[in-house]
Amino acid sequence: MAFMKMSSPHAHRAGDTGDVMKQVILACTPGLIALSYFFGPGSIFNVVIASGFAVAFEAAILKLRNRPIGFYLNDYSAVVTGVLLGLALPPYCPWWIIAIGVGSAIVLAKHLYGGMGYNPFNPAMVGYVVLLISFPLEMTQWASPRPVLEQGQSLVGPLSALGQIWLGIPIDGYSGATPLDLFKQNDSQLVEHFYTAEPLFANARWAGAGWEWVNIGFLLGGGYLLYKRIFTWHTPVSMLAAIFIMSVVFYDGGSSHSGGSPYLHLLSGATMLGAFFIATDPVSSAVSTKGRLIYGAGIGVLVYLIRVWGNYPDAVAFAVLLMNFAAPFIDHYTLPRTYGHSSARRATEKSE
Repeated sequence: MAFMKMSSPHAHRAGDTGDVMKQVILACTPGLIALSYFFGPGSIFNVVIASGFAVAFEAAILKLRNRPIGFYLNDYSAVVTGVLLGLALPPYCPWWIIAIGVGSAIVLAKHLYGGMGYNPFNPAMVGYVVLLISFPLEMTQWASPRPVLEQGQSLVGPLSALGQIWLGIPIDGYSGATPLDLFKQNDSQLVEHFYTAEPLFANARWAGAGWEWVNIGFLLGGGYLLYKRIFTWHTPVSMLAAIFIMSVVFYDGGSSHSGGSPYLHLLSGATMLGAFFIATDPVSSAVSTKGRLIYGAGIGVLVYLIRVWGNYPDAVAFAVLLMNFAAPFIDHYTLPRTYGHSSARRATEKSE
């Protein structure tokens, strides 16, 4: 008798997965609100445009593969990929940058491996890394947050934002470095003096103006997903614990070569977005309880190592993809034994 081969996720209907994906989209709302308040409407446009491109690419590939378009679009996995990539991109990205990133995520990282449930790598992070490597200038032009704007200067308006995104009309004086960028570039000032000299830290000594609240927003969204039992606590908690431990161990008290305090690494960049929305991807992460702890801790360690001693100030995407490589290996050694079967080592000892 031949058994049908099935791959995860094991859903009885597309709506089961779709309900989960809707919860993930909803949980992104606090972080998106914080991004919009501090950096303007750019992130909202990113999310809307990326989601539209994601649905279009998904429908086109499903058509080419002779798959039912409506059934697979109803799982909302493409929309979630677009939302996560849109949140990770700098506000006011040109539309073609977003299209390339989403196309790489949907076509290369997802459907090239067989579609939903077969992709070994997180699609949104594949799209992000493709853009970061290919267009480093555009990917580092973050908007200046509200608290550091000069008196009389306002956030970018919707019309100016649309002009920048669709027509390439430049917006004067809107871009600035992120807190992690600034720490990466600092090699002469003590942290105390650095905080005083940089306007980005003038009213936010922990992780930079605006960034603290953005990460708190994603932390609230992640807590909601934990409450709804969309995923378990093991991966995000172990990732954040690893970042905290690494930043405590290697924090030198604030010299000119300091890698930053634990507050900076926990509440800046994409830390909380990565911990609760990226690392918890059920397809590309480890599946056993012990494996999730190891997987999350590995991401946290890599994030800190790349941020402090690597070439990229924020390293969540690279850390997640590297641990996606390791996830099958982790599962191989951490999956619980089938009841009634002894380990291979014990069986060998008995045979001797």
